[in-house]
Parts: sequence; C-alpha cells; structure tokens
Amino acid sequence: MSNLKIIIIGFGRMGQEIKQVAEKRGHEVIMTIDKDNQEDFSADNLKKADVAIEFTLPDAAYDNIMKCFESGLPVVSGTTGWMERFYDIRKYCLEKNQAFFYASNYNIGMNLFFKVNEYLAGIMNQYSNYDVEIEETHHVHKVDAPSGTAVSLAEILMEKISRKNKWKKEKAENDDEIPVKSIREDEVPGIHRVMYSSSFDDIELKHSAKSREGFALGAVMAAEFIHDKQGIYSMDDLLNI
Repeated sequence: MSNLKIIIIGFGRMGQEIKQVAEKRGHEVIMTIDKDNQEDFSADNLKKADVAIEFTLPDAAYDNIMKCFESGLPVVSGTTGWMERFYDIRKYCLEKNQAFFYASNYNIGMNLFFKVNEYLAGIMNQYSNYDVEIEETHHVHKVDAPSGTAVSLAEILMEKISRKNKWKKEKAENDDEIPVKSIREDEVPGIHRVMYSSSFDDIELKHSAKSREGFALGAVMAAEFIHDKQGIYSMDDLLNI
C-alpha cells in the first residue's frame, strides 16, 4: 500500500477522526478544508493531493465534489442528504474519466448489515403477515433525518419486498410504505434497527456503532482503494460483497 497525500474537506468530528486514522495508516494529510479557510480550497492545492475525502453538509457536497473533479482529484464522499444530484455527479465522473467513491455509511459492519437485511427481506417477501419499520438513532448534531443509512436500508427493503413501494418519515400512512423513525440523542454515533412484526411475534436486526473510528477507517480504506482508479465505486466494491 502506497502512502497517500490526502485532503480532508469538512473538518468536524468525522474529519478529525479521519485524519487520525489516515495518519495511523501512514498517509499524509496535507490539508484540511473547512468553512474558516475556504481560500485554501483552490485548484493549486487540490492538485498537490492524491485523493480527497469529503464529509460536509448536503448543500455543499455537490460543489465540493465538482471542484475536486475539475482538478482531476479522486473523491471519497460520505455526505448524505444530497442524492437528488447524484446522477449529475455520476454522469460527469464517467464522461470525464474521474474517480468517485460514495457510501451513505463507511462502517464495515454496517455494510455487512446491509447484506444481511437484503437476504432477510428476500425471505420476508413471502410472508405478508409481517410488517416492517426502520428506526435510527444519532447524535444531536446530525443535520439530516432520517439518516442516509436508514434511507439506504429502506431502499434495500423496497427492492426485495414487493408489497413496499416507498418509505415515509416517522409514520406510514398506507400499507405500501415503510416508516422510518429518527431519534436524536446525546453523542450516539449511530444505531439502526430493522423490525418485522406480526400478530404472533417480532424479528429485529440491529447495528450499533461504538465510535466514529469504524466510519473513519472505512473512508480511509476507500481512499486507498480509489486513488489510482477511474469510475464509480461503493463499499460493495471495496469489501467484495
């Protein structure tokens, strides 16, 4: 594994954790970009790096990613809540032979959790007497609700359970909807629960993150994976699942 020169865009709690993990793995964080030093977010500085890791806010993600692409810099992004513009990013990336890695959640255990849910949902498609709901709990600083991870879970369920066609924030109004409930509490890194319920019993799958370090490790591993590639990639590619 070669040592990378990394720029971190967004230096909140997650960005700080990514810096620590990257340096532990022998990489050099040559610059961190935040709202207080936007003047450093320049083409000249971007061209000094091998890869950018972007964890910011929904309304900033698209412009941040495009700015990196314009300098030919591969991007790893974990910002959620901006997926309405993902197609534009994908199109530009492929047309211009750029490299982009996106995940709504970089925790390796969570991505295994996605696969377990995909498998179980395929089974539950046969059992219409079970209804399903999702609940996510995060720290009080999290901007988007529901979380991007919870939305990803809902999309997995909708793909596999033919009687479910959409997700609904907090409370379902129709039988074809999956309720996705959000709780904001203290400094919780992230808890996701998928619950199936019938009149006879309940089935529950749960993933609890213990710290931000697991998310940061996944993001740095994604940077290691993508820095010499072109195209669009996800955690499925990184973990080969």
